[in-house]
This record gives sequence, structure tokens and C-alpha cells, in this order.
Amino acid sequence: MAILGHLIARSLYIRKRMTPKVATPIKYQTTTLKKLLTKSEQTLFGKHYQFSELLSSDSFIDHFRNKVPVHTYNEMYDQWWHKCQEGIADVSWPGKVKYFALSSGTSESASKHIPVTQDMIKSIKRVGFKQLCSLTNFDIPSATFQKGVLMLGGTTSLFEKGEYYEGDMSGISAKNMPRWMSALLYKPGKKIAKKPKWEDRIKLIVRNAKKWDVGTVCGVPAWVQIVFEEIIKYHKLNTIHDIWPNLNIYIHGGVSFEPYKDSFSKLLAKPISFVETYMASEGSFGFKAHPNDSGIKLVLNAGIFYEFVPFNASNFDEEGNPYSKVQSVLINEVDEQTEYAVMLSTCSGAWRYIIGDVIRFTNAKEHEMMIVGRTKQFLSLCGEHLSVDNMNKAIEVVAKQYQIAINEFTVIGFSEANYFAHRWYIGCDDKSISEQEIAASIDKALCELNDDYEVERTSALKSIYVTLVPNKTFYDYMKSLGKDGAMNKFPRVLKGNAKDKWEAYLNNLAH
Repeated sequence: MAILGHLIARSLYIRKRMTPKVATPIKYQTTTLKKLLTKSEQTLFGKHYQFSELLSSDSFIDHFRNKVPVHTYNEMYDQWWHKCQEGIADVSWPGKVKYFALSSGTSESASKHIPVTQDMIKSIKRVGFKQLCSLTNFDIPSATFQKGVLMLGGTTSLFEKGEYYEGDMSGISAKNMPRWMSALLYKPGKKIAKKPKWEDRIKLIVRNAKKWDVGTVCGVPAWVQIVFEEIIKYHKLNTIHDIWPNLNIYIHGGVSFEPYKDSFSKLLAKPISFVETYMASEGSFGFKAHPNDSGIKLVLNAGIFYEFVPFNASNFDEEGNPYSKVQSVLINEVDEQTEYAVMLSTCSGAWRYIIGDVIRFTNAKEHEMMIVGRTKQFLSLCGEHLSVDNMNKAIEVVAKQYQIAINEFTVIGFSEANYFAHRWYIGCDDKSISEQEIAASIDKALCELNDDYEVERTSALKSIYVTLVPNKTFYDYMKSLGKDGAMNKFPRVLKGNAKDKWEAYLNNLAH
């Protein structure tokens, strides 16, 4: 079997070396958009926006950007995607849509229905194989490639809705993985993965953990950490390596891993490779291709055309909603100083679609980026322009200063005596820590990180509060919303109804 692992690793290495880089980033993207437009020109969407006419022009990219408006989810769904659910073919992509990924993101309560076409499933597999090849860049024993791959995602038990099936994107992807991988490597296996409830799946994973030889784990950090802790507790272990000695890879994404780094290391007996990936209900976009890379490298030739919208007051309102006309740039026009909202046109029939992520390029030339926030997850009550990236870095400072692990937190903004204030809810089980001292540390860190914040702290932003709550409270709250496990993430900023629900939940616990 060790020989098999070596052969797999060697074949991946050879495949990677033999794959030539034959085009520039903008050439890849130009070709991608042309293919998307060509394939969709006879759809209802393509006829409406005259794709055939666009394609006849040498400057079809410019014409496309001028002709097709920016779409949010509600606009795309209300005008087009709802027809797919009615069984209508050729709406915004050829054919009927077989799958819809359910996603509420991190801020909305109502589920979004994102179409997942067969072409998108192929795209996800293509990006996945590219990532598999890139693992040869990491210091990973060859035997790891023949070990089990534990995917802690959504249930593969999809809901039949007459004309289509709906469920978690991770569940749809797992259901459509290559047969050889499903048969030889995939854990927890089809039977457990079909269990609809996250709790039931976790119980079975914990009990069966000893039967598997796991080399790779994939999932959102918060839930993976919980699973590791439960396995260690149930089997009376010191670390997860006591049961899975060949665990060498952890693939994660969706949230910053930094808050979890210290607590994760305590669950391991040896260093492993942490590989970040960028995947959403709308598709798979990229991954960290080399341990020395500065960020996630976008894949530019897998059926997704990118535009990048500077996240500023010219393009977005105070609530983070895009204006009907925005200024976007292409992959060859980005810089490393600007924060951009991601806009996609995809082989699932999304067109100039704002997905809500805000990124910053860490290496524009190599199209490497990092997620710094969400269009609707920021605080700017009075011009402080506080991003999730700022918040994560402030939490890192506090965690190091007090030598505590902070896995979860969320922030709200509110009015207070004609001025404004922020309240931080921080997951911490150490009762000896002073909330006032942590508030002061957060405040100091943010003043150093963000000039706008520093200015407003001398004027309109009068108070910073911290409330410490047990880490378990965050996960129990997600469970109460039916969002425990899989790809669900606790929002870093709460506004409106989401803020009211969270505070009501905490008040009920206190009484």
C-alpha cells in the first residue's frame, strides 16, 4: 500500500509538471467569458441580453459589462432562477437545473437557492484536481495520498422537490465525487454522510473513528475542532494523532484560521499542513497552491469569469448593497491596496453576480488573494469603516496578550446617548479575564490598524464594550437556528434582526 501512495504522489507530480502555463491571466479569463457567452446565447438570459450580438464584437468584454447589469441574489433569483425551480429549461444556462445549493451565508436567515449545474460540478472537480496536484508542493509523506479523506460537510441526503434536489453545497459535491474516491478514500462513507442531522453524523463519526486511517480532513475550523475534541474525549486519547497517526493535511476555508490556530495545535501531536481553499455555494474558486504563497491563488480557467468591484462608497451604499452601476476591474487591473467585492459570471448561470465576499490581493501578479470580509459584515456607524479583517487581527492581538484561545466572536453597533458604541461578544471560558481590560486592548489594536477608527474614537464612537460568553454558547445558538455543523459559520458582525435574535437568545439564557 505504501507503494501505491508513492505512485499516486509521483503521478500527481508528473501531471503538474506536464501541465503548461500557456496563457496570461487575462487571456484565460477572456477565453472563459467567451465560452460562457457562447454556450448561453440561446438561453432566455442570453437572448434577453443579446449575447450573440455581444460575441460579434472584438471588444465583447466591454460590451458585456455595459449591457448586463449587476445582480444581487434577490435580483438574479426573482428575475431568472425561480423559473429553474419551476422546471423551465435554458433559463440562464443550457438545460434544466438538477441541484440547488441552500445557502444563507452568514447574515441572512432565509435560505438562498443557488443553481448547481452539471457544468459547475465538473468545474468543482477540475479545481479539486488542481488542488490535489498542488499538494505535491507541500512537505507531505507520499503514503498520505492513499489514506482516508474525512469530509465534515453537509449531509448528502438531498431533498427532492419535484423538478430538482436541494441541499448543502458540500453535500452535493460529495454526492457527485468520482466513484474511485468515494469507494476507496471517502470518509465517513455514504451511509453516515446521508444522515440528515449534523448531531447524528458526528456521533457516528466519533464512534467509528478507530476504524479509519485518515490522512486528510476537510471542513470549517469550528466544527472540525469540535469533532476532534469529541473523538479525543470518547476514545480517551491525548491527541487526534493517537487514533490517526497518518493525519498530515487539513483543508479549510470560509473563515480566518488564525483564531483557531493555537487551540488546534493542542489537539495535534505533530505539525501538519494547513491548506486554505476558497469555495462557496456559487462554485470553487481557488486554493493555497504552495506553503510560501501569500494567499489563495484563483483558478482562472474553470468556468468562472471574475470582476472585482472596489468596495467603496462610490459602488456600495451604507448597508453594503451595490449600486445599479458599479465600476469594476478585471484580473489584469487589480492592485494590492484596494479591497474588492467579488462579482462572478459562471457556468451555473450566474451573471455579474455579487457574492458578498470582500477580498484583497496579496500578490496581484500571481492572482493570490485573501478574504477580508463581507459586503454586509462591516461596521461604519459614523465613518469608522471597521472590516472583519480588522476585527480578526484585533482578536489575534488580544489572544496573544492574554494567552487565551478565542475561537468565536461577533460585534454589534448601536446608538448611545446621541453617540455610537460597539459591543464585542467574545467566546472565552476563562472567568478570570477582565472584560474592561480586553475592551481596552481591542480598542488600542484597532486604533493602530485603522486610521478612520482612531479618528472616530475621539468624536462620535464613544464606547467599546466587551461581553465574555462561553464558547459553547455560540455553537448552541447556531444549533437553535438549525445551522449547526457543516459549512455554517457564525457571523462576525450582527445587524438588524440578526442582532436582535442573538441578544434575545442571550437574555433568555441569563434568566
